[in-house]
Amino acid sequence: TEMSRAADRLKYLVLLMYLNCMSFSHIKAHILTGRSAQSVSCHHPSAFRYTLDTDVLSPEQRLFYESNGYLLIKNLVSDEDIDKFREEFEKICRREVEVPGLLVMRDIAIAKSEFVPDQKAVSKLQDFQDDPELFRFCTLPQIVKYVECFTGPNIMAMHTMLINKPPDTGKKTSRHPMHQDLHYFPFRPSDRIVCAWTAMERVDRSNGCLVVLPGTHRGTLKQHDYPAWEGGVNKMYHGVQDYSPEHPRTHLVMEKGDTVFFHPLLIHGSGMNRTQGFRKAISCHYASADCYYIDVKGTTQENIEEEVKGIALRKHGLGDDITLKDTWAFRGRLVKGERTSL
Repeated sequence: TEMSRAADRLKYLVLLMYLNCMSFSHIKAHILTGRSAQSVSCHHPSAFRYTLDTDVLSPEQRLFYESNGYLLIKNLVSDEDIDKFREEFEKICRREVEVPGLLVMRDIAIAKSEFVPDQKAVSKLQDFQDDPELFRFCTLPQIVKYVECFTGPNIMAMHTMLINKPPDTGKKTSRHPMHQDLHYFPFRPSDRIVCAWTAMERVDRSNGCLVVLPGTHRGTLKQHDYPAWEGGVNKMYHGVQDYSPEHPRTHLVMEKGDTVFFHPLLIHGSGMNRTQGFRKAISCHYASADCYYIDVKGTTQENIEEEVKGIALRKHGLGDDITLKDTWAFRGRLVKGERTSL
């Protein structure tokens, strides 16, 4: 009905006013003339800072991401694809497949692995860009079409992970502290970076789903360091030091194949895995190829640079003069368009 359409227009325009500080008289004029939401976004493109004007996202989805810093898309990746990624992960755990540059992380408290008995549990694979099967995740057309809404047409896959959250031993080491992903990245601008995180099985509060602090992407990069946890903390699991525990939080309950896209300044983490199974997810951080590297010396990111340099020295015998951006430059892979800068 005309009445419900007018109500929808009002709801949309009030949200737009919130994002763009439009005057109420301006909104009233739009409602009285019956102009569409599309015409509003054309007249006020500055309202959309975090999303780009493609035909993929609905106006409501764009507004949700602008306001909250994340967007959950249901049933985006097929069971068939996820099962193939899982098989490849099992092969890597059993050391049937060797992947150059792959970083295999193990939980400090878990003695038993899923596929390799009596070995510390593999809790995460990082940098799987040279594994053709796992990297296929980063190139899935249904994911890339959403990524382009945040990065633009020149798309780099910068950081790849398969997360295998183990059952908690009681030491709470399966938690991931609240953090911002930008802490690890020496490239900008942050608004042209996005993570795609896909559940490989149902994830909920029992097995440690993602928890996000909506709207925190509109803030700045905060100081990160290791949290003072009694059971210890896993390597590289830095956390935000000064976020408000009163900030409203959302637990992202997801089914197998659901995918969440989120901004690198969004504060997020995950709770303990209280089940007996290992909770799996696969993710990729994308950036516009037009992004540029920054020097993190003298910034809050200096501590992560020192840690990464230490790992590069031990694992690869690289010299002490290596920088954080050097360690990223060789990891990036072009997914779509041209490799313009990164």
